[in-house]
Amino acid sequence: MSSAHARPLALVIGGALALLATGCASADQPEVERVASVFEDPSADASARCDLLLPTTREQLEQDAQSSCAKAITSLPLGGGDVAGVEVWGGDAQVRLGRDTVFLSKTPGGWRVAAAGCTPRTERPYDCEVSSS
Repeated sequence: MSSAHARPLALVIGGALALLATGCASADQPEVERVASVFEDPSADASARCDLLLPTTREQLEQDAQSSCAKAITSLPLGGGDVAGVEVWGGDAQVRLGRDTVFLSKTPGGWRVAAAGCTPRTERPYDCEVSSS
């Protein structure tokens, strides 16, 4: 195949892959929103909220609080609120809520919270109440 024919074909394939990636991201959006909203809901069962954390994030929370996750999670200052925006990039996502930002990662068991209680900082990474580091 000549390079003149290869370029349009590459553009078509590249465009199709971009559409597929977008389709996957939007297919994950409802689940990402659900996980973030349940995690941020103080009236939700504490154990269920803990189950939504990545294992490393849960371990860090328990270590920082020097107590069980279920006990620690009830005292977290999470802002919550209505979903204001969702971005999904492959296996990572960000949910902006009314008063908080939550970061999630996709695992074999579904979407899990990697960090929460996050506030942006000028020209620096977010500052998060709950994270694995």
